[in-house]
Amino acid sequence: KTLLARAVAGEAGVPFFHTSGSEFDEMFVGTGARRVRQLFTAAKARAPCVIFIDEIDSVGAKRSSSQLHPYANQTINQLLAEMDG
Repeated sequence: KTLLARAVAGEAGVPFFHTSGSEFDEMFVGTGARRVRQLFTAAKARAPCVIFIDEIDSVGAKRSSSQLHPYANQTINQLLAEMDG
């Protein structure tokens, strides 16, 4: 998958941003959402480009409606907002 995404970026002649879903794991509240914002800010500065998030399903799999962890959805919500434009 990564090679295919890199090839698409290469053929298109645009910058390639690669990261892993595990990069967005939150150790502290807001860390994952901040990393998502940083990635998309850097990508917007070099647009057009290709952003490839390997194992992105690991981020989405953590989405829950738990009242005990109200910040658990911040990362996925930020990712969805950035992808929406």
